[in-house]
Amino acid sequence: MAKEREVKEEAAPIHGDILETILSHVSLIDLAPSCHVSKTWERAVSSSLRHLNPTKPWLLVHTQSTRSPYATTIHAYDPRSSDWVEIQQPSINHVSTLRSSHSTLLYMLSPFKLAFSFDPLHLTWHREDAMLVWRPDPIVALVGHHVVVTGGTCDFGDDPLAMETYDLRTRTWDTCNSMPAILKESAASTWLSVAVDEHRMYVMEKSSGVTHVFDPSTKTWHGPFDLRPGKQVFSSVIGFVNDRMVLVGLIGDAENVKGVKLWEVNGEMSELKEMGEMPKELVKKLKGESPCVTSIGMTSMGDFAYLHNPSDPGELIWCEVSNGVCKWGSVRNVVVNDATRMQNLVFSCSNVGLGDVEDSLRSGRRRFAIKDME
Repeated sequence: MAKEREVKEEAAPIHGDILETILSHVSLIDLAPSCHVSKTWERAVSSSLRHLNPTKPWLLVHTQSTRSPYATTIHAYDPRSSDWVEIQQPSINHVSTLRSSHSTLLYMLSPFKLAFSFDPLHLTWHREDAMLVWRPDPIVALVGHHVVVTGGTCDFGDDPLAMETYDLRTRTWDTCNSMPAILKESAASTWLSVAVDEHRMYVMEKSSGVTHVFDPSTKTWHGPFDLRPGKQVFSSVIGFVNDRMVLVGLIGDAENVKGVKLWEVNGEMSELKEMGEMPKELVKKLKGESPCVTSIGMTSMGDFAYLHNPSDPGELIWCEVSNGVCKWGSVRNVVVNDATRMQNLVFSCSNVGLGDVEDSLRSGRRRFAIKDME
């Protein structure tokens, strides 16, 4: 009888709180097949994601070869499990160099075509005829159902402030009033930081903090607004965290970055409230081996902001904002090595849920594998 009891105990299924706790430590890509074990497991997965360890925004790092056929690879960092995920995909019918002006939109541009993608795992690419004006370094932003394209034109006769919008519903291009004249000397993605919400595009000059707001529904610009926190900040970028605009500024100068701070933008773009400061040891990691840091890169989604040094992105700094409190950390960028230093690196951010992973697997166009950190 004792032996029979032992066999029954060993064969007893895992269920309830114990199963949910175990599943809370499982990566999102492994939870997808777990849902199909049984109805009990499906409920446990759902409960675990709701109550014990919810999904968190993924940082996606896209690596593109600079030579035809411009092969692209994707790696994603999932802060929920602290895993790097390699996302295997078929070759994309590229238009040109992969770019991103803000956290959620990827695009490629040639003199003849504009291709863009904004779904969480970039399964779908939209390809449209190119704009009226050729732009080698424009701002491209998705605001509601409008794709806004502005600045970045050539120096030979084109208006450097020219604007166009593409309506996703009607699939038509339309022209707009030009960008504010004050941005004439910096009307390119290199010099401007861009953030968007559902209704507006926010454009800030990185060096001065001068900011303008564009409403595509009325085709009007508002501003300027002064978002420079003080003379100690020599370069800054903007984004959205928890649906609130934040500004991240580099303190000191390019040869001697003394600190990095985060501010919340309040009061109709008229007030800055300091939220947190990056720990000194992380500032050192951010700088890496760069002799100088002229700007900072930021992608953000939900309550996460991911920061990197564009000239040395070997270390990625993350900031999680919860109830107004900043929690800082860092992770090594597994993409960066000797083979990729000459390749094009593009950063984006996505709210990837279990449904997105399942849709990708069902489509047959994505495969996922945990990246070995060693």
